Amino acid sequence: MAYLSGPASARGTLGVVVRAVRKPRPPWPPERPRPRSGCCWCCWRPPSAPPPPGTCGRCAAVSRRTARLEFDLATNLVGQPLVRQQVMKGLREFLENPNPVKPLVMSFHGSTGTGKTYVSSMLIRYLFQRGLQSPYVHHFSPIVHFPHAEQIEQYKESLKRWIQGNLTSCGRSAFLFDEMDKMHPGLIDVIIPFLGPSWVVYGTNYRKAIFIFISNAGGEQINNVTLALWHARKDREEISLQDLEPAISKAVFENPESGFWKSGIINEHLIDFVVPFLPLKHHHVKQCVISELIQQGLEVRPDVVQEVADSIPYFPEEEKLFSSTGCKTVASRISFFF
Repeated sequence: MAYLSGPASARGTLGVVVRAVRKPRPPWPPERPRPRSGCCWCCWRPPSAPPPPGTCGRCAAVSRRTARLEFDLATNLVGQPLVRQQVMKGLREFLENPNPVKPLVMSFHGSTGTGKTYVSSMLIRYLFQRGLQSPYVHHFSPIVHFPHAEQIEQYKESLKRWIQGNLTSCGRSAFLFDEMDKMHPGLIDVIIPFLGPSWVVYGTNYRKAIFIFISNAGGEQINNVTLALWHARKDREEISLQDLEPAISKAVFENPESGFWKSGIINEHLIDFVVPFLPLKHHHVKQCVISELIQQGLEVRPDVVQEVADSIPYFPEEEKLFSSTGCKTVASRISFFF
């Protein structure tokens, strides 16, 4: 069995899988010096313009970057005001603090097609050169990387080694865990030492890393609460995190089939921001259709926009308020109307 080498090695099945999709790399980028005090500027995007006179270059660059991200979210993310609020609050507080007390840990929850992957990809694109293709961004899927329940102990060791090695190489790395609702219970707890406020773990400061968990778990409960609030004539812009947290907690953290089942990550309150994604209405889907037509270089015809949006199933059956698949199938449906 072949293994990755260097401090970023992950022995076992995880190492084999990662090697298949990413070339082995040296412990440090050869064209750059080893960073001091765990601050690895090779990870983050460089400032796109000189800082204004009298300002810190890093602070000015972070401010510009977060402002552009906020604008992009407001312009392109449809129907998710609470997501924009939570993500920007967490990211801005974290990036503007040169010495954060702990890594930034966010957990995205919602039904399919509501924007969870879209937002995480956008966030990474603004922070890292080459976005998701950056060697400092690590994406895990339980189906791909941890498929066999009987090998959970081997996965734990591989995952711990992979995160430890890559954070030693670059303390400002990002780790995305997709489909947490399909993660084997107990597996994710191996990363608990990397999520807390300790100054050092295994001899390295890991408090500048970013961890994002993505899950469909809680989506049905979020949909039900949103529907109940709609019946109560509460607009989605008025929906608060407090309205949704109890439902998310019960569906995700108290579910024996969830990756967070009896997890120390929950018991030790290591998640900084729980981010709920609301179900999308018909006019939100139409906005997605328009964006997709523009992206594909096609003419934005009102009849096509209407027909594509109408072709998507909606729930509940009587009122047909929310898209059953969000905007997930929009791109594949457009071809049927040209």
